[in-house]
Amino acid sequence: MKEENINRGKINRRELFKKTGSGLCFLGMAGLLGCAPESPDSEDALEKEKKQNQKGKKGLVNPTPSPWFTTLEKGQVRCELCPKECELEEGERGACRVRENREGKGYTLAYGNPALLQEDPVERKPFFHVVPGSRALSISTAGCNLECKFCEVWDMALENPEDVYAYNMPPERVMQYARDAGVRSVSYAFGEPVIFYEYMEDVAELAKEAGMLNLMHTAGYIKPGPLQKILDKMDAVNVDLKGFDPSFYREVVGGELEHVLEALQLIREKDVFLEITNILIPTLNDDMEQIKEMCRWIAQELGPRVPLHFARFYPLYRLSDLPRTPASTLDKAREAAFEAGLEYVYVAGVSEHEGENTFCPQCGEKIIKRIGFVIEELHVENNRCAYCGREIPGIWS
Repeated sequence: MKEENINRGKINRRELFKKTGSGLCFLGMAGLLGCAPESPDSEDALEKEKKQNQKGKKGLVNPTPSPWFTTLEKGQVRCELCPKECELEEGERGACRVRENREGKGYTLAYGNPALLQEDPVERKPFFHVVPGSRALSISTAGCNLECKFCEVWDMALENPEDVYAYNMPPERVMQYARDAGVRSVSYAFGEPVIFYEYMEDVAELAKEAGMLNLMHTAGYIKPGPLQKILDKMDAVNVDLKGFDPSFYREVVGGELEHVLEALQLIREKDVFLEITNILIPTLNDDMEQIKEMCRWIAQELGPRVPLHFARFYPLYRLSDLPRTPASTLDKAREAAFEAGLEYVYVAGVSEHEGENTFCPQCGEKIIKRIGFVIEELHVENNRCAYCGREIPGIWS
């Protein structure tokens, strides 16, 4: 790994989207406010609320006591959520920027103040085996417990909560918007849901009561205890396995690979539906032998039926001078994954690539045809291939 390749100048999302012609759509509340909440006190009051929500607010934090802290000596506290186990003095924040010691007690500053709330196809999460063609309401806050030099949302995830525009949205209001939007699921995605754990937990409880699916897209940098607890409320999880080299994780991601692998194994043991995303970055984690090793590990430790998404890297944040991932590299990685025994392997970021589609591993027929995030054809009936009857893993209704 070349040091000069991992500490370059920043490029923001707007510049990225000019280059790629696509990207995240940060709607705030505007896209969801077409449906009025039930029984408003007055039309004027509703219009006032709409305008306030659409603007958002900078500096919004909602300090909330967190149970995931241990009290230490002399007023210190230790965060027990992630493997970093930050020990905080009075007034000090953890590496994630949103967990703080206030007068000897641990608080989260990421409760009820999402910086992102938007409706999307579930394929964008990405989940390819979870009710294809359905819509999900995604939610995220400022903050992250990792420091990826290729972060796609660095101007939200790698900022303090008071430095981004956010919305005052307690769990009950989130669910009101989800019901009004008619989504099938709530997705904790785009930022890192581990750092707004308490908020996610409360929203997920309400979503479960409302009959909606709970989906989490995470880097998987979380301790086993809190992970086991939140998995009880999750229907599906997509984990970013960002590479398979411990030094890459330390230097480029800001964490330890072993903890992510442990989280993946725990998710599989809990029988929560699992998909994996692996972004391939030229010169940093695209060594084909390491990719083969990673695929063999997934097949052996998690099973051949776990869907794997190879994502294309685009130059941004501190890696803005690197080229985007060649399509040929993604093709070789997909071939290596199939050779390792994985049955469902996808390619993201290459328009109209064959790797956007789902094929039955038994009869070879194309059972889901996709163009981007749009489902063109779906041939899965009662969880099985419509052609040969092979069971297809996933959540299909």
